[in-house]
Amino acid sequence: MNKEEKWKAIIENDSRYDGEFFYGVKTTKIFCRPSCKSKNPVKENVKFFSTTESAFKSGFRPCKRCRPDLIEYNPITNIANSMKEIYDKYYFDEEVIKIKISNLHIAKSHLIRVFNKTFSLTPKAYIYKIRINKAKELLKASDKSITEISYDCGYKSLSTFYDNFKKVEGRSPMSYRIK
Repeated sequence: MNKEEKWKAIIENDSRYDGEFFYGVKTTKIFCRPSCKSKNPVKENVKFFSTTESAFKSGFRPCKRCRPDLIEYNPITNIANSMKEIYDKYYFDEEVIKIKISNLHIAKSHLIRVFNKTFSLTPKAYIYKIRINKAKELLKASDKSITEISYDCGYKSLSTFYDNFKKVEGRSPMSYRIK
């Protein structure tokens, strides 16, 4: 691959060349992947590298945006996985979820889109799924009342719990417990 082809890949942010080469900007001493969305550099200030090691040895540091130092960097997946971890851990407490999600410092609408794109499920649907699965587990393995189980699973209303459970399972929590 010649320098002109590499330059074209940089200008077009072509991810097909990620890992095949890296480019550094001499004025900033930062190196990037060809797909980096940063401002296009001045052509004369670009130096090409075949590996990240060669860029490091030349005194360049990795871009914080495209993270060429990582084998795989996908910020969308990272955000979605962070959200999933929060939901998995705090599914029963909406206030804690709100606080933890706000600590990601990303707009709520963007978070919903990212989560939905990654898991093909809205955050709300995912939380309901976790809660219902936990409720099913508790219904089979504990002697707790249905009211206790609904509150333990994060429902503030028994009727909402019944409605969600019936939508998912096609029967009431009591009939699920009996079978």
